[in-house]
Amino acid sequence: MSDLVMRTATADDAEALHALVSAHLAEGHLLPRQLGEIRRHTGRFIVAAQDGAITACAELAPLSATVAEVRSLVVAGHFRRVGLAARLVDELRERAKSTGFETLCAFTHDARFFVRRGFSIVPHLWVPDKIVTDCLACPLFRRCGQYAMVLSLHAMPRYAAAPERRVAVA
Repeated sequence: MSDLVMRTATADDAEALHALVSAHLAEGHLLPRQLGEIRRHTGRFIVAAQDGAITACAELAPLSATVAEVRSLVVAGHFRRVGLAARLVDELRERAKSTGFETLCAFTHDARFFVRRGFSIVPHLWVPDKIVTDCLACPLFRRCGQYAMVLSLHAMPRYAAAPERRVAVA
């Protein structure tokens, strides 16, 4: 994995991205993507490439001025289980934060991966930007079986523990 390069996708990567996403549709965890749509949004993708071949990808898709989504997270079979998906999501989180988004969301059939990355499972209605942007037009709306996951991009302040007090009990 030492010769693996992570970078922003370019227009030249559109066909390889489409092929990678399409090849993993049979697993049942991705929504299909049209080549034209991927071409329009290649700059939103991060790719991992080895010897020039794209082995993994993920897209940071803005849903509103404050909410962005992790979309089309795909790792080719022989590159799985080495932390590549985690690296992609971590990079998307940093890009979303530096771009000014307040929340990063993901929709997934298997919440465990995102929970390990700090996301929380929430009701779909808590992500209205996603519902309006994608879900209302989806034929699987209200029966997709996906978990809505969110991650606040603003660090919560750390509070010092209150000093101990001894209380006399009568």
